Amino acid sequence: MNVRQFLTVLTISVLAMSCSSSSSHELPGAICGTPINPAVTRPLLTSTEDFSEFTRVDRSEAITAPCVLLSGRDPVLDFRFSWDDRASDLMYLAKDTGSISGIREPREIDFTYKTIVGTDGAISTTPCKTKGGDYFTLTLQVPQISLMDQTHRKDIERFMRAYFPATLKTLGCK
Repeated sequence: MNVRQFLTVLTISVLAMSCSSSSSHELPGAICGTPINPAVTRPLLTSTEDFSEFTRVDRSEAITAPCVLLSGRDPVLDFRFSWDDRASDLMYLAKDTGSISGIREPREIDFTYKTIVGTDGAISTTPCKTKGGDYFTLTLQVPQISLMDQTHRKDIERFMRAYFPATLKTLGCK
């Protein structure tokens, strides 16, 4: 086999391998309409198969709504986009026992935006004058983190430090 034939076979092999991997198995570069580096998302995911989104978020209407990143049928990142006329009490929301915003072991972090991070989620808020109100609050829950798992707090914090400001850029806050 000469060099030209070898390069042709090598090129075809590389193309075949890249085409055979499904794009649904790749980490998304945007989640719920917000661009995000997949390297920041990866530590929060237990699965990387068949990603899809369920969303009711409409940034132009600024109505409180959920957005869920699914792996197969399983929710892996669960968001709640919320607009209100007044600032939310994040610790109250975090300690709520319901499924909307409750997170385990919430702690406030030092960040540009008021943010609470727990072992299985986070909540951030900031003034953001839009059609839906004067404040925007984003809740993140990571449902696949087990009750006893204490290892993801830093991963969640890193994610929120990237995702929340990126989300604000998509909202048109005034």
